[in-house]
Amino acid sequence: MARPPAGVSETLAVRFTTSEIATVIGAGIVGAEVGIDGASIDTRTLRPGQLFVPIVAERDGHDFVAAAIAAGAPAFLWSRPDPPPDGATALVVDDVPTSLRLLATAARDRLDVPVVGITGSVGKTTVKDLARSVLAAAHPTHASERSFNNDLGVPLTLLGTPAGVGSVVVEMGARGIGHIAALAAWVRPTIGVVTRVALAHSEHFGSLDDIARGKGEMVEALPPDGTAVLNAGDERVAAMVARTRARVLLYGVGTGDVRAVDVVVADDLSVRFRIESPWGAVEVAPSVRGTHQVENALAAAAVGLAAGVDLAAVARGLAAAEISPWRMEVHRTASGAVVINDAYNANPASVRAALEALAAVPAQRRIAVLGTMAELGPWAFDEHRAIGALVGERGMVGIAVAEPGYGLTDVADIDGALAALGPLRAGDAVLVKGSRVAGLDRLAARLLAA
Repeated sequence: MARPPAGVSETLAVRFTTSEIATVIGAGIVGAEVGIDGASIDTRTLRPGQLFVPIVAERDGHDFVAAAIAAGAPAFLWSRPDPPPDGATALVVDDVPTSLRLLATAARDRLDVPVVGITGSVGKTTVKDLARSVLAAAHPTHASERSFNNDLGVPLTLLGTPAGVGSVVVEMGARGIGHIAALAAWVRPTIGVVTRVALAHSEHFGSLDDIARGKGEMVEALPPDGTAVLNAGDERVAAMVARTRARVLLYGVGTGDVRAVDVVVADDLSVRFRIESPWGAVEVAPSVRGTHQVENALAAAAVGLAAGVDLAAVARGLAAAEISPWRMEVHRTASGAVVINDAYNANPASVRAALEALAAVPAQRRIAVLGTMAELGPWAFDEHRAIGALVGERGMVGIAVAEPGYGLTDVADIDGALAALGPLRAGDAVLVKGSRVAGLDRLAARLLAA
């Protein structure tokens, strides 16, 4: 896990002894009484003092217990019928994931600070990164690493909370109805953000209305003295006002309680604008790129304002935010070509926004290299074809990587994409965008290395 923010103790606020853990999760203890600071499911990143949690997936985490002990784990969970190995304290349980969630619930019980939950079809991780920076401008803040937003990442985030923090930010993803409600039962957010409702994971979720139903579980989980931060520019999100007992802050471009006015987009896609709010107005220049990121910055600003951060600190936090990789990164090659690396993930809404960003870059030739938009289910064909048509309408060159559904020039792999692109020159602008399964971040890296 990442190092704690500057000025925050290495000792975690949710430190447990093994006897306390055993009581919480109903475990048997084999070995001496020890204390644990946080938890890890990966021996490669485990820090000394963390509980090792062996998850059974493609590989059985129990096979790595010895490595975890060598890395400094003082204790580990164990659910195999055979005796646990020596060298650290074993907590013997029936089911490891259930035990992790019970422990995370106990960790949340020990947190007496604002806890922010963030969900939505697009923008979750960026809003999380921005909100963390905004809150950190006022006090030490802990947040989910990268996109740790599922039933493993969320408990690990709670368990990893350092002592002395003033707030916690938890990204929460979902692949179906009931998933956000389950995560919220552990997180118990006091501030809840819903970014947008769009076709993402629709293979599992269903229609846009089904997605809205699932994402709205966030605001239903808020207490009456909490705050719901909702996108005024998305009708399904704005309608969630009726589903919460909490105070509501709407945000949007030119509309809402926290709104952006006088938006200016530079040639490098950096943005600046003025935030107007019930707390006053402030000029901001967030570290994100692209017009569509204005909404994400507003969401983070609303979180900060709801948590008592003053406007000047909000502006500083937005400007200083470090954004997770492969999200609207704008680079320039040695030849002078612009490469927009937005390859972390893709759905129809995010691809349209990325294409609008590409259209805003001054260039003689604009090229969109697109990988598949995964998990769209019955909407896959129509949505890919619509994106392909938009590329043509915008006068762009379109290259699809292993996705004939776009109706664009289709190549088999990254080598094929490089061949189709040919040498990049000054005046060229290239967007690289696709779902994670497409792995197009490797293409962006090769373009820049060349």
